[in-house]
Amino acid sequence: MGELTPSENEWIIMEILWEQGTSLTATEIIDRLKGVKDASPKTIRVLINRLLKKGIITYQVDDRDSRIYHYIPVKTKEACLEEKSERFAKSYFGGNRMGMVAALVRNDSFSEEQINELIKILEEEKAKGREEGE
Repeated sequence: MGELTPSENEWIIMEILWEQGTSLTATEIIDRLKGVKDASPKTIRVLINRLLKKGIITYQVDDRDSRIYHYIPVKTKEACLEEKSERFAKSYFGGNRMGMVAALVRNDSFSEEQINELIKILEEEKAKGREEGE
């Protein structure tokens, strides 16, 4: 089976669904994408169908009109990000997450604020490890 995470184009649709917090129809998704993504309504409907096949979204049929589907995320943004980072680490770093993180840190320019945020995240993870090891 293919990749079960959103492609780059599908991700844009998912961002809209995650931000909405409730279901949206295809028409509502298309309306929200105007000016964000230059894609035809037909292309957007194809992307929605791909997300359905991947199990990333589901739908409910409208109570008043059975031709209208309301789309709802099945996977959270966090779950999709985790899966994408896992796939990225496996594809480019042989599964070595430390190598992946080191490459990203060394090859990007971070502000002092961003560096402090990274340190904070690492310290939180280190503290979690100590709590689990007790």
